[in-house]
Amino acid sequence: MEIVQLTLTDTPYANALRELLVRGGVREVRSVQVPDPRLEGVIVIDPDALDLLPFPLPNPERIVLITSNDPQHLSSAWNAGVRSVVFSQDPLATAVLAIMAAELRAPRADSRCPGAHAAASRVASERGRKGG
Repeated sequence: MEIVQLTLTDTPYANALRELLVRGGVREVRSVQVPDPRLEGVIVIDPDALDLLPFPLPNPERIVLITSNDPQHLSSAWNAGVRSVVFSQDPLATAVLAIMAAELRAPRADSRCPGAHAAASRVASERGRKGG
């Protein structure tokens, strides 16, 4: 089961998002004060929580930032390597889609396919040494 950590100061938004995520029944949603990057899964944060995470971000592809369309917030996200940004004015379904995409990108120890990530890394490094 996928884990989604929510660290959002907008409580009504966080509750509504939690409801949508739990409804699918395929993920465990945890509301946390400070996200734990050591846990597998997706981390959904706002700009305040982004400041709480260590830099450089470990696996920034699994972070979903919920923010206003503020250039300073967007710049911070870009510099941190965050790939998924959803504006707080967007429909909740957009945030759910961003979380699902981050789940697909997030590295994980998948018992169904042991060694797949390591094998993909080896192939990529071999291509790099061969020049293509």
